[in-house]
Amino acid sequence: MQIKLIITDFDGTLVNTFQANYHAYCEAFRQVGMTLSEEQYRKCYGLRFDGFMDAMGINDVEKRKRIRTIKGECYPDYFELLHVNGPLLEFIRMFRAGGGLTAVASTARGRNLANALEHIGATGDFDLILAGEDVKEGKPSPEIYNTVMARLGVTADETLIFEDSTVGLQAASRAGAHFIKISL
Repeated sequence: MQIKLIITDFDGTLVNTFQANYHAYCEAFRQVGMTLSEEQYRKCYGLRFDGFMDAMGINDVEKRKRIRTIKGECYPDYFELLHVNGPLLEFIRMFRAGGGLTAVASTARGRNLANALEHIGATGDFDLILAGEDVKEGKPSPEIYNTVMARLGVTADETLIFEDSTVGLQAASRAGAHFIKISL
């Protein structure tokens, strides 16, 4: 076995984004007249936006759009709360410097992901970055991982995935790749 590709999830794996995301969502909820507790958010952490809204019982389409827009606009205001997994990022950088392929596969929105990667100085560390809107099905579907492997021409047996969430680990397993659970 030779690993040719490393794929990392972003939220909770490469970067502990919990507090930054939570505070941005709190602001968005506040602006639409709702509240969000840390416990409520923790139960939904790792879900795609629509799954999060469903879990919160928010069915109004316009309210969902407002929450998404406001959260995206204010998320960078909380980037000081981001905590990079330095050892993992350094490992990925060394792997890439040695000729390996690297990718991020996240349920996050592309804009939020790009802003956060730029903030931590890691935009150029990846050959491919896929966000939630780049695939039809969210994790635990393996679609995002299968898409990365297909685009980079690498088999599951040649791929190592770093993940933190239950749904992410299920997706990695279903993709047939090697995977390691990360706890931040």
